[in-house]
Amino acid sequence: MYEQDDDNTLYTVVVNHEEQYSIWPASRDLPVGWASAGFSGTKSQCLEFIQEVWTDMRPKSLREAQGG
Repeated sequence: MYEQDDDNTLYTVVVNHEEQYSIWPASRDLPVGWASAGFSGTKSQCLEFIQEVWTDMRPKSLREAQGG
């Protein structure tokens, strides 16, 4: 079984400069270009958090270019 398939794996929610979100195993160094969004939990908890905070899927640069 891969680590990412383990329900007990702790994940961190990460965000990039375009305010796009993802999850990353908490036991690993953050990927280049991503920062912690300040939330950690199980995979399902992290995905629920992302669903609540990432309400506009457009990248930040596109939102700004479109005036919103």
